[in-house]
Amino acid sequence: MEITILCTDNEHKIIPFLQKWKKLNSNNHNISIVNHSSEVNTGDILFLISCLEIIKEDVRKKFQHTLVIHESDLPQGRGWSPIQWQILNGLNSITVTLLDAADKVDSGDVWKKEIVKFEGHELSNEINEQIFPIKLNLLDFAIKNCNLIKKTIQKDIDEPHFVRRTPKDSEIDVNKSISEQFNLLRIADNERYPCFFKHKGHYYKITLTKIDTE
Repeated sequence: MEITILCTDNEHKIIPFLQKWKKLNSNNHNISIVNHSSEVNTGDILFLISCLEIIKEDVRKKFQHTLVIHESDLPQGRGWSPIQWQILNGLNSITVTLLDAADKVDSGDVWKKEIVKFEGHELSNEINEQIFPIKLNLLDFAIKNCNLIKKTIQKDIDEPHFVRRTPKDSEIDVNKSISEQFNLLRIADNERYPCFFKHKGHYYKITLTKIDTE
């Protein structure tokens, strides 16, 4: 198969996982990983993984299937940064959904859903370590079942529920306790979007690391 993976953030933490997956499957498929829709040619499957571009129909038509992997129980949770918003909302169970790409964000027909359960203490890197393998499993599923799949049509689709997070969203309130803001601290990307707070006219960065006390 001719397979293209479009991930618009070339520094995203999933890139090493995708590169390893590509190496494991390169004997059976011709796989390309690109960062922009202008690099997309033609093929059998186009996967949109952590893709911030809205891929128009003229690009999608170049492939038999254009598929998105989104981390929410669609149609609930459409939009951006779904893992972070759901954990901030108190959820410890994240659904990872494989679906057709469509003109509206996260609105296509659903192929498959997988559930990942957390205990409520996992930091950003630990969350990724559980979510990313599920995404790779869904890539495998799509390739094996692309001609057999029975899709589920999404109903009651409204505007995207989750907005795109910005660095400002990682700001800690100095008047609240650590316990109250623990979910915000643990979902922050310590390297690219660390938590911070402002106090007495200065900004301070906070990074959270789990330590073994035994």
